[in-house]
Amino acid sequence: MIEGARIAVVIPAHDEAERIGETLASVPPCVDAIVVVDDGSADRTAALVRASSDSRVHLVSHGVNRGVGAAIATGYGTVFASGADVAVVMGADGQMDPAELTRLATPVVRGMADYAKGDRLGHDGIAVMPLERRIGNALFSALTRIVTGLGVSDSQCGYTALSRAAAARLDLDALWPGYGYPNDLLARAADAGLRVVDVPVRPIYAGEESGIGLWEGLVVIPSVIVRAGVRRALRGRVSSEAAQPAE
Repeated sequence: MIEGARIAVVIPAHDEAERIGETLASVPPCVDAIVVVDDGSADRTAALVRASSDSRVHLVSHGVNRGVGAAIATGYGTVFASGADVAVVMGADGQMDPAELTRLATPVVRGMADYAKGDRLGHDGIAVMPLERRIGNALFSALTRIVTGLGVSDSQCGYTALSRAAAARLDLDALWPGYGYPNDLLARAADAGLRVVDVPVRPIYAGEESGIGLWEGLVVIPSVIVRAGVRRALRGRVSSEAAQPAE
């Protein structure tokens, strides 16, 4: 627990047998439950999770690969149904520093925010982030700020903390299932009037390749952002029309 709040970690995992054991071992003692959502892995990811001796670890499996956003939505549903007050998302690849989990979750635990988002650019991340990721991040973050009206610095960071009350105000079943889910979630958070804050975090890179290829970077993520903008504009138009006095 953190200050009396029950904390759960959600770990979406697809073919992460090489790193999942190390990631599970790194989760700090303040976490009450760890839910790994195996998203249709073809390797030994699920077997390694089942073999964990940590009583906090629970496995949920997707029979087929549905995407990281879908895995996170499944994880949220699982941990909040089990009584968690705050859900922290960590990657299975060890790119998120577990030592910063308490600092990330604290604004949510204390009721100062509904959703806390890691900001890798507000730490020393700008120096260690590969150039191509830095450029893509800057573009997607700028577009997300325009669409959502939120002042997020690093829209693509997956290290996040969400409260149970905030999750109840979101249609997580409709969350974009693949890459682009952070932008879609931020747009939905803005639509729901959630309080979103940036928390500086330190990224960890170990030479792994990003799962975001040209198709995702040039087509999928921009499309998700545009889709969110259209949805928000239509919602605003409907609200405006409903507020007009009848003639």
